Amino acid sequence: MSSAAESVKIVLPLPPSVLSPNCQHGSFGGRMKRAAATKKCRRLSCEAIIAQAIESGPWECATVSAMFFHKNNRRRDGCNFNAMLKAYQDGAVDSGLLVDDDSRHLTTLPPTFHIDRTHPRVEMVFSRIS
Repeated sequence: MSSAAESVKIVLPLPPSVLSPNCQHGSFGGRMKRAAATKKCRRLSCEAIIAQAIESGPWECATVSAMFFHKNNRRRDGCNFNAMLKAYQDGAVDSGLLVDDDSRHLTTLPPTFHIDRTHPRVEMVFSRIS
């Protein structure tokens, strides 16, 4: 398989609403809740990628696309949902898949939204680019 076609797909729970840029964290308890959620999401992503035993990492440049599956159909803000994935992207760096998740190394594509009433989730696809 050529390096340009190499990709990794991970399936994770929808990020908690506390990670939304629109969620206010004025109290100490709110900041602690956000920190705990960030740590958990980062760990879940790292473990999901490590479980796939990718030997070609770390990738110098990659793209990431996200497909969100929600229980109900309503309008969603793609920018906010991509921002909620920051901890998952950090987990990809922690796993050794990516060199970094800055704009030089990772391009974030617009998300897509779908309905799955029985299994809400986010599917992230990291694709290596040369």
